[in-house]
Amino acid sequence: MENKHPLLLEIEKGESKNLEFKVQLPTSKEWVKSIISFANSAGGKLVIGVSDNRTLIGLQHFDLFELMDKISSTMHELVAPTLLPNIYIENINGIELLVIEVQRGALLPYYLKSKGKELGCYQRIGATNRVVSQAQVIELERQRNHISFDSLINYEVDLSTLDLTPLQQRFAAHDKPLTPEKLLSLKLVKNDNNTLYPTHGLLILLGFYEHVEIKCSRFKGNTMSIFLDKKEYTGDLFQQIENAELFIKNHLHLRAEVLGLQRTDTFEIPFPAIREALLNAVMHRDYSNFGRDIKIGIYDDIVNIVSPGGLPHGLTMHDALKGRSEIRNTVIARVFKELDLVEQWGSGIQRIKEYCTKANIGLPVFSESGDFT
Repeated sequence: MENKHPLLLEIEKGESKNLEFKVQLPTSKEWVKSIISFANSAGGKLVIGVSDNRTLIGLQHFDLFELMDKISSTMHELVAPTLLPNIYIENINGIELLVIEVQRGALLPYYLKSKGKELGCYQRIGATNRVVSQAQVIELERQRNHISFDSLINYEVDLSTLDLTPLQQRFAAHDKPLTPEKLLSLKLVKNDNNTLYPTHGLLILLGFYEHVEIKCSRFKGNTMSIFLDKKEYTGDLFQQIENAELFIKNHLHLRAEVLGLQRTDTFEIPFPAIREALLNAVMHRDYSNFGRDIKIGIYDDIVNIVSPGGLPHGLTMHDALKGRSEIRNTVIARVFKELDLVEQWGSGIQRIKEYCTKANIGLPVFSESGDFT
């Protein structure tokens, strides 16, 4: 059996976060938005010479080298900071395609010079290019400087007004006193001009912000038409996780297995897999977006855990499934590691798969839909 060209395999899957195709290079220069979006997201390819229905048309009537020069000059003219995509020709079964490939940029954010950073900055959401908000522009700038949102100071909150008891109790349970020095080393607080301030990470862990909550729902059947139960959990992050776990357990079916004279009742879905997925959702969600929260939906046939924010820092689902780890919230991740809630980075998805395989149930589905995972 003849092996298909790798690019053809990508095209057959259709347009995505990392792939877009055109029959020919649009004269409107709208294609530049796609290149900017790729550079601000996870990188990607714009393939020219492919129809919307994924048919290879080719560019036999074009001077490809002239077209490549035109693309380079247009990018230099329209985009800031300077972005240098890789432009090359792919020959698939005698059909010549032109590929504009760009990696995730190191000088985030990229934008159209004519519109400026505030209006001309784009990101790739699914298979579309979206203008990013001012908050998202700031987030891209943080990513460029390798600064996580949860490590930033919140100057509006007086540290002395916060009740640190929930966090202190968690650390005490692991024989790790939460001393002032520990708070500083974990970046839960920071010193600015001889004054200690809480970081967003500390406030998130304490459940200080309204959007730091988990909403759980049990639906009748396989749709969202009818609620059977609904709970919204706030408070410190650890209590939220425990409450969500209890909610899920209360609504999962048990199955009995008899081994010899012993009967064992187990959940229909292995609970360690669900707990791993829940911890990942809490640890990696986008807390800089104050308008959304984690949602857990339990149906007759599935448990669905939805976390705000796409995959962090240009990570693709393909990379995540292979074990690559990118930490969006460094403070929260460090605390989870300190409290043994995380074993090792990049192993969560693999463990979830292993739990499900061992339980002889279908493999879980991991997906990125729009700005949610």
